[in-house]
Amino acid sequence: MAYELQFADLAQYAGMFASGAATTLALTAVATTLGVTVGVLGAAARGSRHAWASAIVGGYVEAVRNTPFIVQLFFVFFGLPALGIHLSEYVAAILAMTLNLGAYSVEIIRAGIGAVPKGHHEAAASLAMSRGETFRHVVLPQALAKVFPALTSQIVITMLGSAVVSQISVPDLTYAASYIQSRNFRAFETFFFITAAYLAMALVLRTALNAVGKRFLMNNRSAAR
Repeated sequence: MAYELQFADLAQYAGMFASGAATTLALTAVATTLGVTVGVLGAAARGSRHAWASAIVGGYVEAVRNTPFIVQLFFVFFGLPALGIHLSEYVAAILAMTLNLGAYSVEIIRAGIGAVPKGHHEAAASLAMSRGETFRHVVLPQALAKVFPALTSQIVITMLGSAVVSQISVPDLTYAASYIQSRNFRAFETFFFITAAYLAMALVLRTALNAVGKRFLMNNRSAAR
């Protein structure tokens, strides 16, 4: 028996799809802001003179990069309550996404820091700039300019990986699709649509981030060469 495609049946759920997509993008925006901040601080700690700080950050990075994101999410949402730490599904999703993106960002940004010419450090020192001032005003801008494409890709991967937050009942795009196909029994059409939606969001997000990078980091990229 031939299967008849009926994409028109999805029109009545347009509001739910839109709400799910908005939730996915909102989670990504918050996790990106926090995760990149964690990445910057972690990269600074990895290069600090304090061995204990470098060891702690190194352990965190290895733990996150060598475990599945869904396990990290379940640990935050289902595991922490055993210690008396109860988080809402939204907070748990943001925390897990932040920790995951932060770990990858540490290594990406650290690579950028390592690529900044030593002469720039020496020039900053000759101007009597402290280590902190040198990092903030000389090293970090150039490092971000160098690794921005890799950081952009990791942010997009984080957005796509956020689909698993539907497993803890966060009403994101994947959650909306699962709910809708359980009501209309049009699994092919529903998941085909959200596949296209994720593809579109990924392309738009990458384009937007590239535009931001060109606007704010172009001067630093030229100086880093």
